[in-house]
Order: sequence, then C-alpha cells, then structure tokens
Amino acid sequence: MRVPNSVVLPVGTHVDCCQEEEIEEKRQDIMTKITAMLAERRSNLAHCINNLEGSEEPKFYVDQWERLKEMESCTLTILNLVAVNCMCRHDIRKLEATILEHVKNEELFPEVVRVLPPVYRQVEAAIVDIAQSEEMADHGMMDLQYLLSKLSQRKHLANLGRELLQDILRYLHRIGLVVWYEEIKQLESTVFLQPTFLITMFKLLVRYRLVQQLESIS
Repeated sequence: MRVPNSVVLPVGTHVDCCQEEEIEEKRQDIMTKITAMLAERRSNLAHCINNLEGSEEPKFYVDQWERLKEMESCTLTILNLVAVNCMCRHDIRKLEATILEHVKNEELFPEVVRVLPPVYRQVEAAIVDIAQSEEMADHGMMDLQYLLSKLSQRKHLANLGRELLQDILRYLHRIGLVVWYEEIKQLESTVFLQPTFLITMFKLLVRYRLVQQLESIS
C-alpha cells in the first residue's frame, strides 16, 4: 500500500484442508474483503486529508498533508487469488506459471523489457558461483565488503565499486536471487546468498498451528 504502482497476487494455501465446493466460496470471500479493505483505506486517507485542509492553520500540517497525498496516489493492482495445495507439486508449478504469466504482462510491469547493463549479469553469475562454491557456509551469509572484495578478484569485475554493487544487489534482491535487508541497520552489511536458508529458519519460527503444537507438549 506504500509502494507506487504495486501489483499483488494473493495466494490461498492449504486447499487440501477445504472441501472442493468451499474453495471458490472462500476465494470470492477473500477478494471481497480485500476490495472492502482498499475502499476503507481510500476513504480514511480522504478523510485525513480533508481534516488537514479544513484545520484552522493548515500551513502547520503541510508535511503530513504531502505524505498523505503521496500515499493516496499509490495505485495498487490486486490480481485474482490463486488457490494452491502446497503439498502438491502440480499446484506449485501452476502457481509458478501464473506468476510468470503476470510478470511478462507489460501492462502490469512496463519495465519488464528494460535492458540491463552487462555488468549486472556478470555480477549475478559471479555471485551464483560463489554461493555454490565449497568454501561457502551453508547459511550463505556474507559481509557486504567481503563480497565486494571476492567479486573484485575476478578480472572482469576488478573495477566494481561498492555503490554499483549495492545497485546490483537491490536488483538481485527484487528478483529473489539474494536477500539484502539494507533498510535494517543491523543487517545492512550482511548479504544472504542462500535465501533458502532464511526460509528454513522462518519455518522453524513461524509455522502453521504452532500454538496448538506447543500446547500439546506436556
């Protein structure tokens, strides 16, 4: 809701826990609730903006007004919900195909045809090589400066600077090849070259029916 021109694909999981006739009913219910939530957000933003504009001294609230107007201008495209059974490979492939179909839609993603500089591909290939090397720890965590030094050892990347590397990491983070939480101060100098490790960690901490599982332990 805070990112301009966002595209969201809702995914409903645990289809295997539903009766077949329930799936479409639940899908419609979720999409209806999403539509209502967005309408309520637009209404709340308009109400807040009107309140600021109608205040006795609106000049004191210019910064707030500008932030609200910026949020109001953020368009959000909600695609049709995809219902999947995460235990079924066929459903996972169906979800993957749906995502790729949407990503290739130039109306949704006008920048999809953007041509990247060759150095982006070179760094991407080098990072994949480093991540798959025997010296790489299973957790795949690497200090940003150390990663830069490893990449700079490669002849064609000898002139790679930190600023350019950060731009490339942002791109690689967006496409899911690496994970880099640059906005979190404690993690801004750490790059996760193995995103699957994070998924494994999150599965240990956040899982379906966790409360019930804990309560079942004597």
